[in-house]
Amino acid sequence: MITIGSLREEDRAAWEALARGYKAFYRTMVPDEGYEQTWQRLRGGTEFHGIGAWSQGKLVGIAHYLFHPTFWMEDSCYLQDLFVDEAARGRGVARMLIEKVADASRERGASRFYWTTQEDNVAARALYDKVASFKGFIRYDYPIGLRPGGSAGGAGQQ
Repeated sequence: MITIGSLREEDRAAWEALARGYKAFYRTMVPDEGYEQTWQRLRGGTEFHGIGAWSQGKLVGIAHYLFHPTFWMEDSCYLQDLFVDEAARGRGVARMLIEKVADASRERGASRFYWTTQEDNVAARALYDKVASFKGFIRYDYPIGLRPGGSAGGAGQQ
């Protein structure tokens, strides 16, 4: 049986293991202090939200989401991170996490609930195609750390 709920203080170590798995999947390096900062944001009661999925008392999945204003409609909910331990995949955990965030979106009165994934993330997209609709948008990331022409930006930019 899988249970879904808010992350608890005692989930810190298990959460980090899953968060590191998520970041490794996307080949994104985060310094150790970045995990602590993110954990504090999730636990701080701010606009950042984290939920987990437990199987037999073990944290096996996580989802991070936030609400943000939009110009043309009510707030939107963005599911930033979703990750399920490899051993727990195929049991509906990701779908349950998505549904829990959808519930939070409804409760908040959000006008939209959305997320992004890599085009070649075939396993995730198989689920996403069942629970959501692809609207054809493609995301671009502007390299803020670079100025036009490729030179490095000012202080504090990477």
